[in-house]
Amino acid sequence: MDTFLKFLFLADPNIRYVVVGTFLLTSSTAVVGSFALLKKKVLVGDAVAHAVLPGVCLAFILTGTKNLFYLAVGACFSGGLSLVLIDSISQSSKIKEDTAIALILSVAFGIGILMLTAIQHSGNAAQVGLTNFLFGKAASLVRSDLQSLGALSLLLLGVVWVFFKEFTLVAFDKAFAQAIGLPVWWLELLMTVLTVLSIVIGIRAVGILLMAAMLVTPAAAARFWTDSLPQMLILAAVLGMVAGWTGALVSYLIPAMPTGPWIVMVVSLIAYLSFLLAPKKGLLARKLRQHRHQQKTLLENILKLLYELGKEDQQFCKGRSLELLIQRRPMCRRTLLQGLRRLQKQGLVQCQAQQWSLTAIGEKKGQEVSTLHELWEFYLAEYLRIKPDHVHEDAESIEHIITPSLALELQRLLQTSKKTIGPSSGNIAPEKNSHAT
Repeated sequence: MDTFLKFLFLADPNIRYVVVGTFLLTSSTAVVGSFALLKKKVLVGDAVAHAVLPGVCLAFILTGTKNLFYLAVGACFSGGLSLVLIDSISQSSKIKEDTAIALILSVAFGIGILMLTAIQHSGNAAQVGLTNFLFGKAASLVRSDLQSLGALSLLLLGVVWVFFKEFTLVAFDKAFAQAIGLPVWWLELLMTVLTVLSIVIGIRAVGILLMAAMLVTPAAAARFWTDSLPQMLILAAVLGMVAGWTGALVSYLIPAMPTGPWIVMVVSLIAYLSFLLAPKKGLLARKLRQHRHQQKTLLENILKLLYELGKEDQQFCKGRSLELLIQRRPMCRRTLLQGLRRLQKQGLVQCQAQQWSLTAIGEKKGQEVSTLHELWEFYLAEYLRIKPDHVHEDAESIEHIITPSLALELQRLLQTSKKTIGPSSGNIAPEKNSHAT
């Protein structure tokens, strides 16, 4: 407990360096990664993350020191060169962008490994710890590293703040941005430079191989929770900071546990939970909406079936057997019975002697569904010029998602064309959300 409290209150200077450094790294990287995700440049970020290794090695060879500033300059050079090569290959040849990315990624990383091996056999004592740039070692952060991280992180966040409107417009509507005269090419170049810098500042703490995950994963997790870009940027930064704090905590409490991989594991767990549990875009929420729509479709189909049977003999309260209903609309007997019982609980149908019939409220609901079906058939036949014998199936699926406002618009078109559809050619009661998905 004392150890946890010591970490929580940042009592040790080394703890402060690690925690503050990971906060700066994860928050700034997540913000830049959000734009990379929206522009669908995720694979480019992965390529850059691997391509910075030759630049790091070259900077060490030329300077003979592991100074973070020099290594960052070398990493920016090789990362930027990789982006130029990817663009030139994909634009001047028949090779697609994803193939060019894979080509540059593998070649650049292979060259980096060769250079790193040569450095290790060079006898230079200063090369000790250079391999930490592959997987990162946040525990080795010192005051000078924190100052460099802070300066680069504030630079990234400041540029995003200044050019937020322009970056947003380019990410969502590049053609419109060009039409209104924005320097799109320069803005994309600036965003590319920010992407490279965001990867470079994390190679000391998280490592070259894991920075692609830190660039994209917090943004991908935040995307499941909101449709607002400002909220997405803030949430991505917060999720990145949570992952950074948790990874640093695990590394501090459990000996020999690396910080960088734990940060990536935590943020990946957050992303998977977001994928499953997000209230609007999560997998479980989508499955629940699909189930509700299927149930709604089943109940409305049963009501329409009973209404149409009643319309044939003008006896809407007459009981119908399960066999007759299945004969007119083939479906599983168990499913039909479950639907009838749900309708019975809602007071829309009633059962007497195993015979099912509509109540007065059920008759009205069945009439509405039948009218929506006929309205859509009319629209397809009258305005889209589809043959009448081809419109029934389409109307069967569309009738369940027609909103009250759309139903009124279809009725307006119907009245304009002086058509009469069904016994309810008048207005359908615009009951709120009665037919909304």
